[in-house]
Amino acid sequence: MFQNFDLGIFLLALVPVLLAITVHEAAHGYAARYWGDRTAEQLGRLTLNPLAHIDPIGTILVPIITFLLTPFLFGWAKPVPIVPRNFRNMRLGLRMVAVAGPLSNLVMAFGWGLVFALAPHVPESFQYPLGEMAKYGVLINAVLFVLNMLPVLPLDGGRFVDSFLPARASMQFQKIEPYGTWIILILLVTGLLGKIMMPFVAGIITLVSSVTGIFI
Repeated sequence: MFQNFDLGIFLLALVPVLLAITVHEAAHGYAARYWGDRTAEQLGRLTLNPLAHIDPIGTILVPIITFLLTPFLFGWAKPVPIVPRNFRNMRLGLRMVAVAGPLSNLVMAFGWGLVFALAPHVPESFQYPLGEMAKYGVLINAVLFVLNMLPVLPLDGGRFVDSFLPARASMQFQKIEPYGTWIILILLVTGLLGKIMMPFVAGIITLVSSVTGIFI
């Protein structure tokens, strides 16, 4: 069944979504450059321009289909290109690049929490839309942090876990990668993904609320 499309919600969530995607991918690129790989920089991916990070299928087609046909919203951005052999410490570089994106979402969740706290102090006509946008910003970034930290390849959490594994175990673990997206999609449509993620998402929202002194 098609869901009712709410243009107001779409517009209020658009800015947080675009920021969440672009900052996440740019964070991977900046971390890679710090550890010695300038591939993303050379290909113009160290930018907050969302057009540089949009994947036509993962960022546009799949989210639209899942939003219209399911109670969920699922998608992905174009991965930042990385050449691990350029890292001055390959294992540590891979680990820090993997975690940089999700950590940027965690930081943005707190940033949107602060925006929500400041919303009552802007001109009255902007208070409601800014507050609603901030709430979506907290939720979207909390969801992206938890989703990306799931220990499944090719998600960042899978790459983070892989960076700790010895060579033989890593080779076995990497065999999951071709099936990782399907695993996530199956968990999504069966409802198991929500059950796995929601306690962690709720925990982050509670933490943001307690730190910023707000209630979302």
